[in-house]
Amino acid sequence: MKDLEDIRREYLSGGLRRKDLVADPMDQFKQWLSFAIEHKASTDPTAMVLATADATGRPSQRIVLLKHADEKGFVFYTNLGSKKAHDIAENDHVCLHFGWLAFDRQVIIYGKAGKLAVAQAAQYFMSRPKESQIAAWTSHQSQKVSSRALLQQAFEQMKTRFAAGEVPLPSFWGGYLVEPTAIEFWQGGGSRMHDRFMYRKASDGTWTIERLQP
Repeated sequence: MKDLEDIRREYLSGGLRRKDLVADPMDQFKQWLSFAIEHKASTDPTAMVLATADATGRPSQRIVLLKHADEKGFVFYTNLGSKKAHDIAENDHVCLHFGWLAFDRQVIIYGKAGKLAVAQAAQYFMSRPKESQIAAWTSHQSQKVSSRALLQQAFEQMKTRFAAGEVPLPSFWGGYLVEPTAIEFWQGGGSRMHDRFMYRKASDGTWTIERLQP
């Protein structure tokens, strides 16, 4: 294997200046997200790393998909018995990370996660493909399973159970809204002179913008 210390590249996709930023970070995020989707910045441009920590402070990360973003924050859905859900129940401070490295861009969101109303989760659940709905019923996420065959058998049983009619929302499945308190926009720069801007939310709900050193 090649020496990892020798793997490097320059970040030359373009700089980021204060005058390029809009006042509201959610509007800025939507601009970057739209660009990432339109220009295929990655296979899954809506994929984000969700970092959580349990009551002891032990961190954990995984990739989830962003399903909605507005002035309130960022929405994702999951099994409510999962490791991430247990962590959030113990410590609602979370961090989200989008890495659109094809364009040398990152967005980091710091905030608090709270459960969505059942009605909102149900509305999204009913929009999913039926086999995705059935998979939600099948999986006891983060729990041990002895084999792939056993999991597949459970899936086939659920397909039979819900062969006719709509698949209802499982009581153990729902969504979270991450309300941001700070959002960083990172644009790679040549010679490692990256551009970083941090939006911070004040107590009155307004946002301030600071340039951070790379």
